[in-house]
Amino acid sequence: MSKNVNRTLAFFRLLSAPARRALEHNGITSLEQLASYSEKEILKFHGMGPASMPKLRTALKEKGLSFKNE
Repeated sequence: MSKNVNRTLAFFRLLSAPARRALEHNGITSLEQLASYSEKEILKFHGMGPASMPKLRTALKEKGLSFKNE
């Protein structure tokens, strides 16, 4: 596995189980995929709560990514 894949997997392990399942259920398995959504769209996912958003923002920022604008 590449380092980028390991970092992505490590990031997803930091999320709560419901938040992780919400992303997986919606086909989001990488930070690049996550960046194609707005925060508002992510918060609509069943199981995703506001407490997960800082972790998501930080992980995206560390890779030079961000949520798309509304």
